[in-house]
Amino acid sequence: MLRVITLNLNGIRSATAKGVFGWLARQKADVICVQELKAQAADMSADMLAPAGYHGHFHYAEKKGYSGVGIYSLQEPDRVKFGFGVREFDDEGRYVRADFGTLSVISIYLPSGSSGEHRQASKFRFLDAFYPHLAALKKEGREIVVCGDWNIAHKEIDLKNWKGNRKNSGFLPEERDWLTKIFDDIGWVDVFRRVDQRPEQYTWWSNRGQAYAKNVGWRIDYQIATPGVAATAKKVKIYTEKRFSDHAPLIIDYDYKVAAR
Repeated sequence: MLRVITLNLNGIRSATAKGVFGWLARQKADVICVQELKAQAADMSADMLAPAGYHGHFHYAEKKGYSGVGIYSLQEPDRVKFGFGVREFDDEGRYVRADFGTLSVISIYLPSGSSGEHRQASKFRFLDAFYPHLAALKKEGREIVVCGDWNIAHKEIDLKNWKGNRKNSGFLPEERDWLTKIFDDIGWVDVFRRVDQRPEQYTWWSNRGQAYAKNVGWRIDYQIATPGVAATAKKVKIYTEKRFSDHAPLIIDYDYKVAAR
């Protein structure tokens, strides 16, 4: 069994203070993808860099207190790659890839366009640049799981107030169509939806009002995988019992054994 967890921490120092590493230790995950570190290397404690039993690899943003992604794994990766070759977004610390034998796991953090038109324009540039990268990854012939905060709810089922958000970043028609093309044209699989088709399954809630208490949320955190490994997914869970962030951890168990190179 291969257990993969993805979680946007909304600040690794904040999540640490809320007990995230104690919780993660009990999950016995093989690979843990994290996003929005909001930290540089100098800010990282020994426990953040390498929690008990795990190897950690991180792609930090150049801007302090901003973005940043990481991968923790029980097995030391054969290879780690930081960034996907587009300087604007590599400088923002949005991509780290770890290869384990015939499997690759990627932690990704897509831009949010909610803070203004200039950020939405940046998000669209990211989508334009990342689409061919996803197409190239698919052609590698490896099994790949791309984990992270994609900042897009795909369908109406994926957010509570979809009618009121049709003109808002994260649910714009262009963003949703982009995800559809990833699934239908390139052939990636939304693993959670392959296993669980129930409504009201969300991974992020606004801090405004009582969004979390009322489950007025969005499903914007995904594990998107190549068909081979996606087909082995046996169990999916969005963990909501305790909060470490404004996002919830997404846990997926795959009946998959990592083959050696």
